[in-house]
Formats: sequence, structure tokens, C-alpha cells
Amino acid sequence: MNHFDNILNWKLKQGSHTFPGQDGGTCINEAAIVAAGFPYQPVRAIEDMPACFSRPICRLAMQLNDEASDEERQHLLPFVTRLACADTPKVEQEREAYIAARMRWRLPIREGIRVLEGALAIGRQADVLAPEEVRTRLDGVQQQASTPTSVDEHPLFAKIKTWFGTKDTASAG
Repeated sequence: MNHFDNILNWKLKQGSHTFPGQDGGTCINEAAIVAAGFPYQPVRAIEDMPACFSRPICRLAMQLNDEASDEERQHLLPFVTRLACADTPKVEQEREAYIAARMRWRLPIREGIRVLEGALAIGRQADVLAPEEVRTRLDGVQQQASTPTSVDEHPLFAKIKTWFGTKDTASAG
């Protein structure tokens, strides 16, 4: 899976986006939806994810995505294909407990990624997708883009985030 960050021409960004741009320009969860074969959709909340995605894992991925710098966020690309791994309620509770026991606000990205890897090791694993298949899906969405960069969805959230000193001025998601 480590080769995904080198083969994809996709840029992960903070927040939810109406539609990706030619650079990709989505959060990790929006990219994961496309990689799994679903039509593109903005993700404003974890409940927007299809049922086959693990809620605790996607919540953690969203947190890491939105707290990371633009450069750090790109280290999440290899996880785009691994989020569609929902399991039984008991396993999802185990994942949630595992994450809660290890996370604290604003962990360095490397520590957050270790927690994400540990949570992904619990229970069902996402189906392995061929890199070519994922690339085709993501490229297809990029080719539909009419703008060079993604369109952020909630400008009001961006303004509020700047008031609270967030690194990027994109909307939550």
C-alpha cells in the first residue's frame, strides 16, 4: 500500500469540498469514497460515509486530515483504500476504545498515523484494491473537475476556523 502516495496525483486538503479540483483536492474520507467505487460526495460529518466504512476509523482519519499541515496531510494518502472496513458493532466499539485510549488533542501526525494503523489492524480489513483500479477511479473524478483546485463547501466554517487559529482556511470535514 505504500506505493499509493507515489502513484496518485491527488492532493488531500483540509475540510469538506463541493467537488474536487484537477489536483484532487478533497479530504481523506471523500477520496476514500471514490477509491471504493462510490460516486463523489462531500463529507461534512462521518454519518455522510457509506455504511461499509468504519465510523471510528473515519472519524480518526478526519481528525488527522484536518489537524495536519498541507505537507503532513499527504502522508495519509496510503490509507485512502483502507477505510472501507466496517465490522460488527462489537469490533467497531473495540476500535473506538482503542482510539480513545491513545488519542489526545493535536497529536503529531506520526503518532496519529500509528494510532490509525493500530485501529485498522482490529477486525475486518478493507478489500485490497489494485492500484490501477484506484487510480482510474480517482483520475475519472479529476477529469470531471472544471476548476484547477477543489471548491470548499462552507465559507462560514472557514472564517470561524480562522478565528480559532486553525492552520488552513478550509471548511470542516
